[in-house]
Amino acid sequence: MPRPTAAQFAYGSATVVFSTIAMLLLSGTAAGIGVAVIALAALALGLLVSLTVPTAKAARTVRDANDAAASTTPTGARPESAGPDAADARVPGPRSVSARSSRAHSAVGGHSLRG
Repeated sequence: MPRPTAAQFAYGSATVVFSTIAMLLLSGTAAGIGVAVIALAALALGLLVSLTVPTAKAARTVRDANDAAASTTPTGARPESAGPDAADARVPGPRSVSARSSRAHSAVGGHSLRG
């Protein structure tokens, strides 16, 4: 079983504390059994939140998959139905938005202190 990350601890703990306070204030209960039920519900909610926080490995895998998909699709590809005259009709102009965004995306993902 993998060890929980710091983000999972932080989100789970914050959820338990804030949800306990909110439920106690909203319910207005002062009985011991009511407080116990609210505390158990807050613990269950905190556990659910901490388990659903994405891990760094999952985020890295998604980013790597997106980079691989972006590198395999050519940026200047034309549909197969376009004939040879389609290249003559193209007017030169500023670079396309997709070319700029892919370059910016690769620059952002390229420099990281993590391995």
